[in-house]
This record gives sequence, structure tokens and C-alpha cells, in this order.
Amino acid sequence: MKRLVSWLTGVLVMTGLLMAVILPQAAFAGEFDNVADNKIALRGEKVDLNNSSVRAFRKFPGMYPTLAGKIIVDGPYNSLNEVTAGFSAKEKEVFDKYKDNFTITDPAIALNEGFDRINDGQYR
Repeated sequence: MKRLVSWLTGVLVMTGLLMAVILPQAAFAGEFDNVADNKIALRGEKVDLNNSSVRAFRKFPGMYPTLAGKIIVDGPYNSLNEVTAGFSAKEKEVFDKYKDNFTITDPAIALNEGFDRINDGQYR
């Protein structure tokens, strides 16, 4: 009897291991999606004005931190044309210079909760 139980346990363990190797992980895709990663993948290399932090603007001279903070606080936006409402002529000029580097997607709570867009805790 002990041999039978031992043998059945071995068969079950081996079957489980084989199923883990054989079944593709894609079968579980969508069930455990990460909203933040999906949103980041959607924007590509561009800065998403509705979901990025102020630090994303550091690579654009003249935008970080003042103009970037203004953009973040005044959002969310439906189009890039809405962003410059209330900007000075100089601010519009700077924004238009880098306009091709920005995109707009729907705001995601995973990326906008709390004050993380203004102070995301990255100090280097």
C-alpha cells in the first residue's frame, strides 16, 4: 500500500512539472495584467502627459521642473492642443519645440494615485 501511494505521488508530481513546462504562460496572459506596465508600453518612448511624473521631462531643456510641474498639475488632457492653454509665449515656444516627444493616453489610477507625479521619490 505504501508503495502504491508513493508511486501515485511521484506520478502526480511529475505530471505537474510536465504541465508547467508544456503549457505556455500565454494561457494566463490578461488574467494577471499589470496596468502600469501596459500603460508604459502603450506610450513607447514618448512622455505620456496624463501618466508621467515630472522627472520624465528632465531630458527636455527648459521644461524641467517649472513647466513640467505646470503641465502635470493642469492635466488630464484630451489632446496635445489643450496643454498650452494658459502658457506664456515663451512656454508655448518651449513646449512646441518638443511636442513630437509627447503623447496623450487615458489617465490610469495606477500611475496617478497620490502625489507621485509631482514627487515620485527619485532623487538622483
